[in-house]
Amino acid sequence: MTDWFAQSQAQRRRGRYDPWLLAAAIALAAFGAVMVASSSIAVADGQHKGDFYYLTRHLMFLGLGGAIGFALMKVELRLMEKYAFGAMLLGLALLLAVFVPHFGMRINGARRWINLGVIGFQPVEAVKLALVLYLASYLVRHREGVERKFFGVLKPMGVAALTAGLLLVQPDFGSAALIATVTVGMVWLAGARMRYLMILGAPLVPVAIYLALSTDYRVKRLTSFLDPWKDPFNDGFQLTQALIAVGRGEWFGVGLGGSVQKLFYLPEAHTDFILAVIGEELGLAGIVFVLGLFALLVGRGMVLGLRGVEVGQRFAGYVAFGISLMIGLQALVSVGVNLGVLPTKGLTLPLISSGGSSVLMTCVMLGVLLRASFEIHRAEDTRRMATRVAAPTPRPDVANAPQPLPAAARGRIEPHIGQVHAYE
Repeated sequence: MTDWFAQSQAQRRRGRYDPWLLAAAIALAAFGAVMVASSSIAVADGQHKGDFYYLTRHLMFLGLGGAIGFALMKVELRLMEKYAFGAMLLGLALLLAVFVPHFGMRINGARRWINLGVIGFQPVEAVKLALVLYLASYLVRHREGVERKFFGVLKPMGVAALTAGLLLVQPDFGSAALIATVTVGMVWLAGARMRYLMILGAPLVPVAIYLALSTDYRVKRLTSFLDPWKDPFNDGFQLTQALIAVGRGEWFGVGLGGSVQKLFYLPEAHTDFILAVIGEELGLAGIVFVLGLFALLVGRGMVLGLRGVEVGQRFAGYVAFGISLMIGLQALVSVGVNLGVLPTKGLTLPLISSGGSSVLMTCVMLGVLLRASFEIHRAEDTRRMATRVAAPTPRPDVANAPQPLPAAARGRIEPHIGQVHAYE
């Protein structure tokens, strides 16, 4: 019995993966596979690729990402912290590689992919994780500088600005905005003063406005977003079809597989606008279900980040903050685009939209997040056990302890007055 108890306590000190995070991730991945199958059959058939082409491709990347994520769940975060700077340099090199002839790929007028022979890979998806690891490492090493000095905040913001600049050249305005927002969030959560962030952010406001209005297609996206019904067959076509799909679903949808809009009416029904198909087939209930899973995943990640900082696992805590913000904000933008709340952006719904690089790297990020949860739980259990061992064992006060009655006085206690009477 003693050996079993000792083994149990030792196992607890080794840590454990957060079950809520794991459950939310598995539920989103499983639900996403079902919806990719439902939304992509018509598209794949129309392209003569076979009914389940996109589902097979999605499951392949999901399995590969899951395998890499599972492997990273076994890797100590101190190793990731050690190589975080190198990973960031590699990510920046990959962002530059998209401009190399015959290696970078131009699709729909944008250079966002590199050719790996068998598949194309979007480097920004790897850069998202590399940036989170680099920022977490920097915030741990320069904690006091970030909290008290302006230049302590300037360096991570400069790295984020360089990354966003490379993305804008591709162009990829959505990913650039996402990376900038996550960087600000991580630095602020690490204790940076708000006035420093506002000083750095103020000059970027006119730059962002200029970039948004400098090209015709961005202006059209903004104007069509404000009133998609003004031109429903041209600039507003994508959004109006998405809104029609959501409206048809009403409360509980038309049934799984029953969507009409996915039959070549709604562009990108299996990728960027898959939430509209969910709304049509499963109704408001389906959308609320998806939002609930993301709220559980992101909320649990943020709570773990706070607990990690509390127990001294700052790198794990900042990693949890960064990955949770990255997944949560991307999901928020995707949902907003599908519901007509935000301008159209090329951001997929994590774990649900059909994709290659996005699905793979989201699984990898979740593997790192689960590893962070493991080390945070381990630190909490170690602290708890140390507190129990260090706590002094209460010792009875010998002077005030009740003394046994003498043999002659042993007798019965009268209940009405509580006095002892000896009977011989």
